[in-house]
Amino acid sequence: MTATPPPLRFDPAYEQPEADEAAHIAALTDVFTRMSQTVAEAEGHAHRAVHAKGQGLLKAELQIFEGLPSELAHGLFARPGRHDALVRLSSPPAEQLPDSVSTPRAIALKVLDVEGQRLPGDEEQHTQDFLMVNGPAFSTPGVAGFLRSSKLLAATTERMPRTKKVISATLRTAEAALESVGGQSSTLKGMGGEPQRHPLGETYFSQVPYLYGPFMAKFSLAPVSPALQALHGQALASTDDTQREAVVAFFAALQEPAVWALRVQLCRDLAQMPLEDASVAWPEELSPWQTVAHLIVGQQAAWDPSASPQAEDKLAFAPWHTLAAHRPLGSINRARRVVMQASRTFRSGFNGCPIHEPDGHADDRFTS
Repeated sequence: MTATPPPLRFDPAYEQPEADEAAHIAALTDVFTRMSQTVAEAEGHAHRAVHAKGQGLLKAELQIFEGLPSELAHGLFARPGRHDALVRLSSPPAEQLPDSVSTPRAIALKVLDVEGQRLPGDEEQHTQDFLMVNGPAFSTPGVAGFLRSSKLLAATTERMPRTKKVISATLRTAEAALESVGGQSSTLKGMGGEPQRHPLGETYFSQVPYLYGPFMAKFSLAPVSPALQALHGQALASTDDTQREAVVAFFAALQEPAVWALRVQLCRDLAQMPLEDASVAWPEELSPWQTVAHLIVGQQAAWDPSASPQAEDKLAFAPWHTLAAHRPLGSINRARRVVMQASRTFRSGFNGCPIHEPDGHADDRFTS
């Protein structure tokens, strides 16, 4: 049996910006800002530029394990402990599409009351955010490809809702045929072919890398409790709010807390685990996932139509809300820093609602 190689220590030379990356990021910022403006003008309200539709907003607790090995005891995970947290379940794109247009599922985690050195210029001093999607790899290697696909998405924003439903159904059929022979396509899923499965049965991945103290890593959330594991692959009806309804029903009827494993995959070989090509899933046989904490969510109202949308307006989840020990790496993350800040600025200004980071506890001002 081959021994697992040690994790690689980060070297700044490992990050290699694309040619014309700054120009691509500026163009990407313009594309997403225009998408936000299109939706805001059509609906009278500004939403997030991506993952606009909230499917659940939850109070949670993150329990960091005791006795982690030295390669895992860094940053947020350097010491055992418990933190209040917020969880947002969502789906893209920039508009509030019916769930019958089936796109990837996403989860955002905000850990509260986090102490430690921040990045220069980081306006937040006490939160650590993680953003994940239900697939191990990003749809494009870097910013240039992301810009091309985003332009295609922007061209259909707030247009042809009925046609999008028909196209989504066709793409789901194609994706199901591909999965029946052991394959899958992130392109088909991103265009509307995501299988209509329960979002709480999915495993979520950061897709892009981050510092992990002196090392580099990706993150994942995987279902642990039996109630969550029983939802894996569970089909949902293709209705307008099928995801939100499923999430609300689950947490309303919950008897025991739902538990996810927060996992880390350390970079051990740059050739097979690149920092700058986000389309590559890092091989688990080379670097297995290791659990560093449990995310625990109890019974609650997962969505309140009279309160949750207003709570969402006050919140922002961003990978650059972070400890310096978990600085985002790679071109997609460098683009996110600029694009997501522009999105927050536009959303806050259009809605006349300042975005606040919660102080210390996930109290009722920020959740339903």
